[in-house]
Amino acid sequence: MNWLIPVLIVVVIVAIAGIYLWSTYNSLVTFKVRVDEAWSDITVQLKRRADLIPNLIETVKGYAAHEKSVFENVTKARAETLSAQGPADASAAENHMQTALKSIFAVAEAYPQLQASQNYLQLQGELVDTEDKIQASRRFYNGGVREFNTKIQVFPNHLFARNLGFSERDFFEVADSAAIAEPPRVQF
Repeated sequence: MNWLIPVLIVVVIVAIAGIYLWSTYNSLVTFKVRVDEAWSDITVQLKRRADLIPNLIETVKGYAAHEKSVFENVTKARAETLSAQGPADASAAENHMQTALKSIFAVAEAYPQLQASQNYLQLQGELVDTEDKIQASRRFYNGGVREFNTKIQVFPNHLFARNLGFSERDFFEVADSAAIAEPPRVQF
């Protein structure tokens, strides 16, 4: 009978450790899925914006055909956005897209008849709406990454999280945060 108490203590300790590992693993999976979902939201909004860009270019191109380099830069930035593979690539593409959009809106400001075009105004409104959604999706993604990375880094999780296949995720950051603080707008 004297051996029963130590055996029960060992069994309880092993059970507690197992339950802790099980619950920690499940919470890490939950955070990982949230981060993946948030990244998916970002890619959906980036794709939506990329789909709007050709329409915007064609509308502006009719008024400003001699501004060829502006349209080429926007097209390159669009292709870069569509081919981005992760947060780091998407961040670099985002910087180029913001610069390209600013240049196309600068061209548009020089053409009053373009600014009065209903098609242009509708496209611009949709683009501003999409930029707002990208910014919201980015905040949601970065919040999920923060929670996930914190969960991985805290003690004792950091002792076994990597062995279970979990690694820290990159934040979706842009080099020039002032460039994306607000969506591109044209002042009439």
